[in-house]
Amino acid sequence: MSAEMRVTELGLEFPPAPKPGGNYTPVVQVGDICYVSGHGPLKPDKTLITGKVGKDVSEEEAYAAARQVGLAILATLKKTLGSLDRVVRVVKVLGMVNAVPDFQNHPKVMNGFSDLMVEVFGDAGRGARSAVGMGSLPSNITVEVECIVQVKE
Repeated sequence: MSAEMRVTELGLEFPPAPKPGGNYTPVVQVGDICYVSGHGPLKPDKTLITGKVGKDVSEEEAYAAARQVGLAILATLKKTLGSLDRVVRVVKVLGMVNAVPDFQNHPKVMNGFSDLMVEVFGDAGRGARSAVGMGSLPSNITVEVECIVQVKE
């Protein structure tokens, strides 16, 4: 099943593709590789999920925030590529979790993003990944994710 068909079948709602918050571009394509800039958990109503994991936000809420980042990245890829069916595979993911110093479950939080990619792209959505904790993130967002995807040219 194509990625576009999976999105429809899953009933996923994308937020608007976010606009850059500075002097950069959301996606840079070099050959068949797209480098996707860091995205936050933007909701369809254009608000962000904020708060520090372990203080303001539970691990489960952070998982949902990471999934929401995935939806924002999918919105950007669809806008850039015209169709998610052009995505060949997720190559690499860097997930940054806004967490208290003693929080240790960053990978479980990032599964929110990774699980969504596998739901949409199947096994091709499972890429290499790093999940790290941050002392803060822009606008106090709960999770930020950047990724690299291979696409059909």
